[in-house]
Amino acid sequence: MTDMLSRPNARDGESSAAPASEIAARTKPLVVAAVISAGACLLTGLLTCAAVAVIGWLGATFGGASGAVRAGASAWLVAHKAGVTIGTGRISIAPLGLSLFFAWCLYRGGKAAARSSAADRTKDLLALSGAYALVYGLGALVVALFVADGSLKVSALGAFLGAFSLALVAGSAGILVESGAAEDLADATPTGLRDAVPAALAAVMTVIALAAVVYAVLLAIHFSRITGMLELLDAGVIGSVVLFAICLMLMPNMIMYVVAFLAGPGFQLGSGTTIAPTGVDVGNLPALPLLAAVPADGSTPSYLLVLTAVVPLLAGVVAGLIVVRRGLAAQDADALGWDAFALRGGIAALLAGVILFALMALAGGSAGPGRMASVGVPHALPAAGVLAAGMAIGAAITAAVVAARRPADSGADAER
Repeated sequence: MTDMLSRPNARDGESSAAPASEIAARTKPLVVAAVISAGACLLTGLLTCAAVAVIGWLGATFGGASGAVRAGASAWLVAHKAGVTIGTGRISIAPLGLSLFFAWCLYRGGKAAARSSAADRTKDLLALSGAYALVYGLGALVVALFVADGSLKVSALGAFLGAFSLALVAGSAGILVESGAAEDLADATPTGLRDAVPAALAAVMTVIALAAVVYAVLLAIHFSRITGMLELLDAGVIGSVVLFAICLMLMPNMIMYVVAFLAGPGFQLGSGTTIAPTGVDVGNLPALPLLAAVPADGSTPSYLLVLTAVVPLLAGVVAGLIVVRRGLAAQDADALGWDAFALRGGIAALLAGVILFALMALAGGSAGPGRMASVGVPHALPAAGVLAAGMAIGAAITAAVVAARRPADSGADAER
């Protein structure tokens, strides 16, 4: 990437229709664009969490409005992996549904910042990304200082680092896409790696989709448990809305736990518990409808053991097909042998394993005092390794077989 990156409205050698003076009048300084966009994302997230908390407060018979707002701000911080300590319990498990929503907002905010500042040079893009993340991180630090009160404590440094990291990743992605620099980076990336990235994303989405299907089937099987929990909670209309919002935010966490289950090492819902294909030892669980799909203590159904081998292989097959499709569309496709396609499939599987490891690691944490101090995937690295190995086998074999079976004279036919 050079310092001659073109603007999004004047790419491919096209000249801007508006005079330079009019363009300059519509643009904002980098710092101003970063502050406005990051501030809008900050307020959007805080208002969303505060609204849910206030709705819950309206249906409760205790507490005050200020406490509800503080609870919403605490949920916002937890979604950025900033640990919140309440009394003797610590909550650090990020609701991935909420975190993904904030990431999407930050991505859109990054695009808006790039569009309003018209940044196109490398140094300007770097400065805009850094300022955008810094403003958002400082905002999280201020929120952490505001929330901390009495028995409720928040790590200001953890809040800053968590928000800064999320804004840097999601915001930079939006800035690169809007400025056109993402296309320049893709053009500068070697062809094999460029083909492996979409294949890896497809493999990740395949694993997550299959895990979601398994989770939905288990919920349907144990639907009576869900109705029993709802009757036990008796939350009412407002409480049911809040409960639905909580389940929606935690749904991606449960899906990632199913991914770890299908990988083999499994997950835990409290210290000393185990939910894995080899057996389940979990005991009593909170009355949360999301947990109705958890198998009872003892051995697991045999079809779940089969899925531990089938799911990564299917994801690998999808990655291998995408690698071959993209590779055969390239100009140098005739010069690539089946081994080159197999290597690209293996690289895609490795990238997919890294992504799944990051998601499983982020899905865990502490959910309260005592037994709930440890929730998530304690063996995320072995789980990701097992998935990556299965996907690599499926991707490499599929890519090699499909590439080897291509017509030998396809290139000559294309030239005619």
